[in-house]
Amino acid sequence: PPYVFARLDELKARAREQGLDLIDLGMGNPDGPAPQPVIDAAIAALQNPTNHGYPPFEGTLSFRRAITNWYGRRYNVDLDPDSEALPLLGSKEGLTHLAFAYINPGDVILVPSPSYPPHFRGPAIAGGKIHPLILKPENDWLIDLGDIPDDVAQQAKILYFNYPSNPTGATAPREFFKDIVAFAKKHEILLVHDLCYAELAFDGYQPTSLLEIPGAKEIGVEFHTLSKTYNMAGWRVGFVVGNQHIIQGLRTLKTNLDYGIFAALQSAAETALQLPDVYVNQVCDRYRRRRDFLIEGFAELGWTVPKPKATMYLWVPCPVEMTSTDFALSVLQQTGVVVTPGNAFGAGGEGYVRVSLIAECDRLAEALRRFKEANIRYSSENEGAFIKQG
Repeated sequence: PPYVFARLDELKARAREQGLDLIDLGMGNPDGPAPQPVIDAAIAALQNPTNHGYPPFEGTLSFRRAITNWYGRRYNVDLDPDSEALPLLGSKEGLTHLAFAYINPGDVILVPSPSYPPHFRGPAIAGGKIHPLILKPENDWLIDLGDIPDDVAQQAKILYFNYPSNPTGATAPREFFKDIVAFAKKHEILLVHDLCYAELAFDGYQPTSLLEIPGAKEIGVEFHTLSKTYNMAGWRVGFVVGNQHIIQGLRTLKTNLDYGIFAALQSAAETALQLPDVYVNQVCDRYRRRRDFLIEGFAELGWTVPKPKATMYLWVPCPVEMTSTDFALSVLQQTGVVVTPGNAFGAGGEGYVRVSLIAECDRLAEALRRFKEANIRYSSENEGAFIKQG
């Protein structure tokens, strides 16, 4: 089926044609420019004629070293830049192509629901048989490994997972990572961890890398991106690290599909990974302020929204009498505010919408004002109330 955000773009275009002033909190598209040192590095790299030819398939050595050095500083994880790191055209590309590299038709793939769509769409396109792991709020949106039937675990080939989580904002304790590594080893499952939101953490929380766990590199890889951390979503720069054999399989596939990232962008990405923490701290502070502002505003409208310790999203319950799609469409039509229906992230996301913290507080205040004006509220007393305008 069409990618959910492509469909949302169509709806947004139609709403703009009708004259609506959209406040787009749908896609996880960071607002603002990349850090100035990164822009300056890109401009300088563009002036170097050697960067205008085909880059190496596996990425430049200097960028791969920047990746492995960053992991060493950030997580105290040792990686070989020659075999355990591979630049990608954004993590979405790598996550999907990993499915093409490793999944045969009928292979059983374990995927949380809700989850980032490429975690299940890549395997679906490759012909995999997806076994959804339904996440529950009462379990803090963590995968319940004990809930996976033994026969399914024995058949499973790959387990995709993502903490800090898109879309729920959930985080996982280190013990969970130890448990999932033990589970994967027992059942000989390839672990694919999406760590794209590790840098967007608040209130002193420090996310865990899969590769920090002893033995994880034997059975897993981890994906990361510069999109969120450094406001470089449109630059399309990501990478995968971990097990060298898994990475080699992905690299082999990619040599048949693309020539990798423009070398000038790799040079700029090196600069990003070497920036002092002050830049990341500024990004985190911005999202934290927006998180707190919007949660407080939703509370005035009857919502109790848990405060996520990481990511750039709020996971907001829908009124019980409406599907997430109906609620999101109604909000868009009545207020011009765009949110993403939870069922876009799988059946386990039904009953919620994802709200991205990608607007400044003045625009968030305007969104809340429009909610109030349209009498869009939530009441826990009767398990949800949605009062339509007029």
